Amino acid sequence: MLKAELQEIIANGENSGVEFKRDDVRPEQLAKEVVAMLNFQGGQLLLGVEDDGTVTGIQRENLEEWVMNVMQDKIHPMILPFYEEIKLDDGKKVAVIHFPQGISKPYVVRDRGREDIYIRVGSTSRLTTREQQMRLFELGGMLHTEMLPVPRTDISCLDEARLLNYLRDILHDPLIPQTAEEWQTRLLGLSFLTESAGNICCTIAGLVLFGKRPRRFLKQTGLRLMVFDSVDKAYQTLLDDTLDGPMVGRWDFGEGSKQLVDGGIIERFITQIKPFISQDAANIDEGFRRETQWLYPLEAVREAFINALAHRDWTRFVEIEVARYSDRLEIISPGMLPNSMTIEKMMAGQRSPRNTIIMEVLRDYGYVDYRGMGVRTKIVPLTRQLSGKDPEFELTDDYLKTVLYRKL
Repeated sequence: MLKAELQEIIANGENSGVEFKRDDVRPEQLAKEVVAMLNFQGGQLLLGVEDDGTVTGIQRENLEEWVMNVMQDKIHPMILPFYEEIKLDDGKKVAVIHFPQGISKPYVVRDRGREDIYIRVGSTSRLTTREQQMRLFELGGMLHTEMLPVPRTDISCLDEARLLNYLRDILHDPLIPQTAEEWQTRLLGLSFLTESAGNICCTIAGLVLFGKRPRRFLKQTGLRLMVFDSVDKAYQTLLDDTLDGPMVGRWDFGEGSKQLVDGGIIERFITQIKPFISQDAANIDEGFRRETQWLYPLEAVREAFINALAHRDWTRFVEIEVARYSDRLEIISPGMLPNSMTIEKMMAGQRSPRNTIIMEVLRDYGYVDYRGMGVRTKIVPLTRQLSGKDPEFELTDDYLKTVLYRKL
């Protein structure tokens, strides 16, 4: 780091990714600040700087060795920070400890027989809430929320016809369960059911994929679909509907063709959104038909919506939201991207599924391909080709928003 860069960081003050400390800080306090930033988005800790930005300089001998020992003794899992010291014009030195966003969340402070989890909130480090801990475990791959039990559910909450269709016609399973006991055993094995407190319950994955009425038991399932004839949300809407039902459709494969018998939420969404993302041509063609002109690429819309279904964060108690405005279509998927995934990595084609069971079932049906590169191969090029503008992706701590622009 250059001296000018350090002075600029100090001048800007503490924030969610920058912390100032004197070098006589207690080991557990140092570990707390580092853990909080690791559990957030990484950052830099400056030693030898007061909270108000006054540079007092480092006084402790062998500071680097002391810092590394604190990291080793107090922080779990292990991290390897980058340490450097910068000398200012007045001769004072500031130590800068750099560390990226952690990839093995949650990180904990081990002290006096306890393990505490902290997270950064603004310029402060706080103990995590229960919900924050769940998200950190899920981000670190230590908790697969799609496999959690849904209270008050049982096997009767699942659509037996869809399950039979899945095993017999999609998976071509030669051993179809014949009794209630066999069905329970098979669905437990597929993680569509799970045992909880002595009861057999639906998992989140089982309920959202095959549930008859998932929203009755899990309010964040389904989809909020809105259509506005303006560039912003308005009181008057052309459509405001909440879709409920299983993700997957039921299909007939008779006579070598694939025919939809009963649509799931994916097919219902496409049916409802079509009139608002297309229009009939003004002229009739030679076959006395009006050609459909697309204002948004249907495949890109479908891909973005399925991505939201497949990768949403089930620790967030809000629905997926799709809103069509006069100039754009927005799809909001609850939760940030899994762990170290970024928008840049996503657009480059890197794959990191959050809900592996849901993703695999959607692949079995052909809703998603096995390459998992829909953003790169469909959403970006198709939107660019039709509208002349690239789609936009906005990532926050709470959601991933995909914005597709209308054809002019």
